[in-house]
Amino acid sequence: MIEVKVPELAESITEGTISQWLIKVGDKVEKGDNLVELETDKVNIEVSAENDGVIKELLKEPGDNVEVGEIIAYLGGGESSSSQSKDQQANETEQAEAKKEETESPEEAKSDQESKAHAAPEANQQSENGRTVASPSARKLARELGVDLNEVNTKDPLGRVRPDDVKAHADQSGQKEAPKQEKKQEKQENKQSQANEGKPVERVKMSRRRQTIAKRLVEVQHTAAMLTTFNEVDMTAIMELRKRRKDKFLEDNDVKLGFMSFFTKAVVGALKKYPRLNAEIQDTDIVLKKFYDIGIAVGAEEGLVVPVVRDADKLSFAGIEQEIGNLAKKARDNKLKLDELQGGSFTITNGGIFGSMLSTPILNAPQVGILGMHKIQWRPMAIDQERMENRPMMYIALSYDHRIVDGGEAVSFLAKIKELLEDPEQLLLEG
Repeated sequence: MIEVKVPELAESITEGTISQWLIKVGDKVEKGDNLVELETDKVNIEVSAENDGVIKELLKEPGDNVEVGEIIAYLGGGESSSSQSKDQQANETEQAEAKKEETESPEEAKSDQESKAHAAPEANQQSENGRTVASPSARKLARELGVDLNEVNTKDPLGRVRPDDVKAHADQSGQKEAPKQEKKQEKQENKQSQANEGKPVERVKMSRRRQTIAKRLVEVQHTAAMLTTFNEVDMTAIMELRKRRKDKFLEDNDVKLGFMSFFTKAVVGALKKYPRLNAEIQDTDIVLKKFYDIGIAVGAEEGLVVPVVRDADKLSFAGIEQEIGNLAKKARDNKLKLDELQGGSFTITNGGIFGSMLSTPILNAPQVGILGMHKIQWRPMAIDQERMENRPMMYIALSYDHRIVDGGEAVSFLAKIKELLEDPEQLLLEG
């Protein structure tokens, strides 16, 4: 039989979680057919068949964690319907034998085993291609108890490992018989507050990506000296410019002129003037990046992802809008590739689309700066000492790593972004 293994995923990814099987035992597959969907820390990946054949066995279930190179299924050669029928009959015989073992007396079982041993005296710990033979229920129980089937001794004269053998081995190893999931659930239930006892709750397992997001957000707050500074932008000039040029822009470029291209251009301009915001710390060195790969935070079903607009300084307004639109669609459809999420020198996040007025964005490590956009709100503003006007205003926030970015530099960086956004004509002409 052919082993189906977890392929190399990416340089920084060594494991994943079975999201769903796209096939079932007995299905015929061809080379290139998708077999299983793996959830990784960043994206979902579909693993395809490298050979033609028939699915013989699925070793993992949805929710199981798997490592690169681990065997997750077995693929056999194509079979006729008669051979498949024989397999089905064999499985039915196995189930009948299992039921018989549960009901027969010890004397009957001993007599039956002696009879089988006489018929097959050399059948001890038989294996297929070096793999321990075990019933599906035994394999399932072994996974739950963390038992290696190769180490299990069986009383079956034909060498087939059964659930009782797995339980006996687990007992001898000092392991509890309760499945892992039950043990985890029991531990969690014991920690529940007594104040919530008797009240309805729902327990939902965190996805791998959500676990990774949670872990990294906590890590960055423990490792970075993160501070946030604020400013506000009068969006009048941008809104008037968009109103004047949006139809022509759409006609010429087949994409709408949004706010993100203005902010991306303004960020690039500010980064060129204040390069420490476009850096990262490696041991005792500051790595100043001479490129401008801007991450754009996008909310997806499984959590926040940050696809990267490469070389944003070399793109026109239309190029930025098209790239952001493509990446956002891929994020929503769960089609992002790993290389579209890796790297990045600075990040922009827009809480305004959810109605946020003000927030303190968390750094996207190892980056040392992130800009937070917010909702545009009409507010009365003092134009001078005598005049007041209603203006479309947006609060902007810059979170930065104080280890390498000084407060004055961070404030000046944000002021530069404000300056560029309130006078966008030059940005548009340069783009």
